[in-house]
Amino acid sequence: MEEMLRLCTVSLKWENMMDEKYAPHIEELTKVLANVDRSMIENEFDLLIKYRVPISEAKRTIIKKFRSSGFMIRGIKELSVGEKGFSLEVRILKISEKTVDLKGERTIIFSGILADRSGLCPFTSWKQLALNVGDAVRISNASVRNWYNRTEVSISAYSEVLLLDDSSLPDISELAVIPVKKFIDVGPSDLFISSVAAIIDLYHRNVDVKGEDLTIIEGVLADETGRLPFVSWSPLDGVDIGSIIRFKDASVRVYRGVPSIHLDSSTPVELVGPGEDLSFDPMSVNKPPEPVCISEVLHADGIFDVVLVGNIVSVRPGSGLIARCPICNRVILKNVCRSHGAVDGLQDMRIKLVLDDGTGSVLVMLNRELSEIVYGKTLHESFSLLGKTMSMNAIFEDMKRVLTGRYIGVRGNTSRSEFGVTFVTKSVWVPDHDAEKRIYHLLKRLDGVE
Repeated sequence: MEEMLRLCTVSLKWENMMDEKYAPHIEELTKVLANVDRSMIENEFDLLIKYRVPISEAKRTIIKKFRSSGFMIRGIKELSVGEKGFSLEVRILKISEKTVDLKGERTIIFSGILADRSGLCPFTSWKQLALNVGDAVRISNASVRNWYNRTEVSISAYSEVLLLDDSSLPDISELAVIPVKKFIDVGPSDLFISSVAAIIDLYHRNVDVKGEDLTIIEGVLADETGRLPFVSWSPLDGVDIGSIIRFKDASVRVYRGVPSIHLDSSTPVELVGPGEDLSFDPMSVNKPPEPVCISEVLHADGIFDVVLVGNIVSVRPGSGLIARCPICNRVILKNVCRSHGAVDGLQDMRIKLVLDDGTGSVLVMLNRELSEIVYGKTLHESFSLLGKTMSMNAIFEDMKRVLTGRYIGVRGNTSRSEFGVTFVTKSVWVPDHDAEKRIYHLLKRLDGVE
């Protein structure tokens, strides 16, 4: 019995030593074959090692076996952040190389734009590429990451890039055509668009660009399907609020899921005359948007200019009287800013509330002006409630008492971050016009309930 136990102990120690020895190779194979289950890789590896196949040969055999089964061919527009182990058949629309610091070493990487029948997307390659603009290629075992708020294809050292027959994809002149789109169809996968839209808001702003003071134009464009913010980095002669413009090949940037249109000196922009046929009424596109269900915004990456109505079910901590840094405007505690140290804080007010309409709930942020409207007390009036305690918590507790359960409407923008969806409010009101409709639906839902 003792001999059997000794042999079992020796066997277990040997297996553990083998596991430690082969673990790095299993990890490498798992990265290379990102879409293959780890247990399948381990079983194949163990079998080959038992037949005394050299480790390097075993790895080549496993990679060849699983890759021969083929990676899923995806379209660019189908890609989402975090995907791995797929293939693309695309043309190179743009490619360039640059040298970067990677873990203290100077490394050459390649970047550019890929195109297929479904759309365009940027890419970065960490392996050497001998490719030219116009080449048709199959990229296998690629992955997708979030880079500057949009999807980007990442080509690693474990990816394969093979030249395809030139006739396997449409000509580059066809793939490079920038589509004419309605705003409702513009999303994170769009790099450039062409469209016709009305300017419903416009203002000038001075910005510092690499030490140079530059005046840019910002505003809002609208068509019959929606609204999007825009920035023009060059003058727009003869353009004002109410103008209809046609633009081509404008770049699209995305921030927290919300696209914005960027015009520069290379973007053709022309005024649309009153005699031209339009797909929308210039007067109607400036009407306030109709309310949408909260569930709709929860499923979107971000929506620009949207209206929600619902009940306040919670007033969140962090609401009430706050102090801000006079330099960066961050909320500070005990007159200490995490970026600028000890400062003389500026008094402010805000409300963070949860709005619910029965289809979902979303965090809504109100600034001082809107908080004073909803709460019914100004910043200075709120200080009078502090009394002798001088406790900021007194205002927070009073806000919860006054606001919880109240029915309100809000208009603003939604954005998605790692913390979820947030609604940044531009205006707020009490929607009294739909009271009868709400009562009717409530009674209908209660019909038959004892």
